[in-house]
Amino acid sequence: MNWWALSPRQDCIGGKGRRNARREKQLSGSAPAFLATVLVKEDGSPLNDEDLVSPQLSESQKQDAEHRTSVSAMVVHEAIRRDGDEELQRPASALGWSGLAAGLSMGFSFVAEGLLRAHLPESQWRPLLVNLGYPLGFLIVIIGRQQLFTENTLTAIIPLLARRKLTTLVSVIRLWAIVLAANLVGAHLFALVIARAPVLKPEVQQAMAELATEAANVSFWTALIRGIFAGWLIAMVVWMNAATEAGRFPIIVTLTYVVGLAGLTHIVAGSVEVLYLVMRGEKSWFSFAAGYMVPALIGNIIGGVSLVSAVNHAQVVGGITAKKESRLA
Repeated sequence: MNWWALSPRQDCIGGKGRRNARREKQLSGSAPAFLATVLVKEDGSPLNDEDLVSPQLSESQKQDAEHRTSVSAMVVHEAIRRDGDEELQRPASALGWSGLAAGLSMGFSFVAEGLLRAHLPESQWRPLLVNLGYPLGFLIVIIGRQQLFTENTLTAIIPLLARRKLTTLVSVIRLWAIVLAANLVGAHLFALVIARAPVLKPEVQQAMAELATEAANVSFWTALIRGIFAGWLIAMVVWMNAATEAGRFPIIVTLTYVVGLAGLTHIVAGSVEVLYLVMRGEKSWFSFAAGYMVPALIGNIIGGVSLVSAVNHAQVVGGITAKKESRLA
């Protein structure tokens, strides 16, 4: 019995018809050599048409089969790597303003949750509806292409894993520092305005204070562990969005809704909530920084870098290594 191995290129070409053909064309040219292979046998020799055991299909059936084939992990990896390289080369001012916009935008998740909570009766099912407001800030940030720190635990790390040089590491640290600082400045400004200006009705402000108290009521280790899962899910939003040109809305809404419903800790969205209490004088700056910001930050980095970036990079590199070994055998 023969066992066949699909090369990256064959897997690329089969992805979602014309959409994936366009993506492969965009990734061609300076793309790594592993994206330019062909369909091969397990021993590395080319697979000819006569070797295939496959039903005879009409042209329309072949197009339909091509349309239904998934995008390969290698194509997704390469798309994210290129996006990451572009982000790493952006000037500091562009990163800063984009990060500030993202920090401000994330506040609308908090506002949406507060509005829903204020207008829904108290019951066991209320959190299911209240947390429908949580994805709003992420939708604004991701679709609006603003710089969010937790996205960059994947986008910036993939280029570093693919090109392990000191200069790349320095660029990653630079991007992280600028984006994180800008995100937190935006979160501070949004919380300050919402807490001290008569923007929302008193009942909505009270509902937001209740939400913020629930978010802040975590220990250091609980915030860290929850942050790992939050970083994991947000980085997966980036990975899944790179695999599709359509359907981003349900991906963003579904995964971020789970983050909100589970009470997972997010360095930016959660900071807006806890800072709301700080601006109202109900919580100290130290308790915010040491009790929420630091553990959430550590957890988000661990979740995004180790559980998404490193694992998905490893599956791509593992496939390339296995292919090279089969050809040398």
